[in-house]
Amino acid sequence: MKLYCLSNDAAKPCFVLSFKELLIMLDCGLSSHSVLNFLPLPPVPSTRLASLPNYTPPHHNDPLLEGELKECCGRVFVDSMPEFCPPLDKVVDFSQLDVILISNYTCMLALPFITEDTGFKGQVYATEPTLQIGRFYLEELSEWVCSSGSGSGSAKRWKEAVHVLPAPLADVVRPRAWRRLLAPHHVARALARVRVVGYDEKVDLYGALDATAVSSGFCLGSANWVLRSAHEKVAYVSGSSTLTTHPRPINQAALRGADLLVLAALTQTPAHNPDHMLGDLCVHATVTLRAGGSVLCPVYPSGVLYDLLECLSAHLDTAGLAHVPLYVVSPAAEASLAYSNILAEWVSAGKQARVYLPEEPFPHAALVRAGRLRHARDLHDDSFSADFRQPCVVFCGHPSLRFGAAVHLVELWACNPLHAIIFTEPDFPYTEALAPFQPLSMKAFHCPIDTSLNYSQANKLVRELRPRELALPEQYAAPGPAAAAARPHIAADVPTVVVRRGTARRVGGRRTLARGTLSGSLAARLAPRDLRAGLRAAPLRAALSLRDSRLHVHSPPPGAGGAGGAEAGGRVECGAPDVEALVRELRRAGAEEARVERGADGCIVHLPRHDTLVHVDAHATHVFCEAGADLRLALRQALALTVPTI
Repeated sequence: MKLYCLSNDAAKPCFVLSFKELLIMLDCGLSSHSVLNFLPLPPVPSTRLASLPNYTPPHHNDPLLEGELKECCGRVFVDSMPEFCPPLDKVVDFSQLDVILISNYTCMLALPFITEDTGFKGQVYATEPTLQIGRFYLEELSEWVCSSGSGSGSAKRWKEAVHVLPAPLADVVRPRAWRRLLAPHHVARALARVRVVGYDEKVDLYGALDATAVSSGFCLGSANWVLRSAHEKVAYVSGSSTLTTHPRPINQAALRGADLLVLAALTQTPAHNPDHMLGDLCVHATVTLRAGGSVLCPVYPSGVLYDLLECLSAHLDTAGLAHVPLYVVSPAAEASLAYSNILAEWVSAGKQARVYLPEEPFPHAALVRAGRLRHARDLHDDSFSADFRQPCVVFCGHPSLRFGAAVHLVELWACNPLHAIIFTEPDFPYTEALAPFQPLSMKAFHCPIDTSLNYSQANKLVRELRPRELALPEQYAAPGPAAAAARPHIAADVPTVVVRRGTARRVGGRRTLARGTLSGSLAARLAPRDLRAGLRAAPLRAALSLRDSRLHVHSPPPGAGGAGGAEAGGRVECGAPDVEALVRELRRAGAEEARVERGADGCIVHLPRHDTLVHVDAHATHVFCEAGADLRLALRQALALTVPTI
């Protein structure tokens, strides 16, 4: 097996596993950190952003660079449509991929870059919530970028001058590989390729192996994948959680005893406890609302949003702020909130029990009926504008503050110190997200909520799963002796393979066994004989065929030589040959120079003139022959005469 790493972001992984002649892609995460180098795309034209001064690198005279770069409070940004960093497309030919397995909706946003206009002909598998919520994410992102960026240019010249630009632009990696988001029709075609699977459902991958999705406990529909053949087992653990939240808990039993465990998408905030961060968010929101300010939470349209609505609404009730309205602004807001309440199969047992009362698994449906929670596609919906009142709490995207409704609200509230913005998504450094809006008077709080495995939990999980080999991204490996400071890492007592972007590593043991099917007609003619206690054998002449990755043993076709099928009265060779008798037979056949070298692990019969060795030990006989057909035939006859038979 070989494992290829195509992503530099361990939280948005993309691996390709070469397993039994198949190329299997494990996740296709889209790294969005590159968008922080671009100016925001406001849904309403911004005079402030338009009036930012141009930046020209000193001692660099390139008229084509004019207008591509803007400066804001000492930071330089690209004035263009934001670009993303998709998985590498030069390491593996995407047209040769057989299967794509998606673990959760946060790790599928690069799917259009993989499947569209690349010649891809394989299959894509994901659970139903992963497909539907991933659709919300992609369609929301596509709508924001296409609607807000219609007038944005396509700056490219700055990529040729990175070496003379100030940090952080000077530190970007491979900017020429960045790409703009694909058009909505590409997104729709990519999503149409996905086949829905359920937990614990076995999916046959071209007859070579079975793939099974098992619950990972991270978000609705999130899955770890188990690949199993007759003699090998590979477990892919990505975006998992052992905490008690709204999804179904992690299924560890299905992951135990794997020959290879691939680990990815651990927490991005190992120093922050999710429960403490949720408590801090409620406190910051309460203090801001009591002072007469409003709260902005730039979030994705699903995932942690459900927990935020549940916990924050309960906390506001306790604090006497039940009158404060909650708003969710997103093109996918209505669909996401409604869809989450029909996913009883995918939620925890506690929330499943509410379905049979009957009640909705999540409380936001009751908040909508009571008028406390309102949702809208965008800020200029008539219904939203008519009902909007402050102070309030607004949940909208995008967490990078580069597109979406959050851009306009930050522009509106930036100069008012009563308002606050609370960052809960761990994907982006909040200081870099706010950089284009400086100077900023509104308060900013960082309460990252990441429920995926931290390093301590991951180390414990690896010990409990007991894999034969572990593969992980270099970000999770132990730092080298030259590292400036220690950092959290995975310390496993099993052989570990570290993979980095753009490289391929051999993983797992070399396959020595394969399962085949013996035809019934051939099996009926076999006459096994006892060799020793518990071991029976029968001579067999058959044809071996491989079709759809399945091995079949059947009667040889007519004219293949010899009698077809089983040989009822044939010889059964069993055991090591008699070395002295072998030398005599070889000399009788003309190999007079044959000599024997005895060692601790057996004997070697050496024929120096013919460049041939016969290595005989208690368990096997190996022949290394560079001679012609005459000597090979003599060797075969000599071995047949000297191997014990029954």
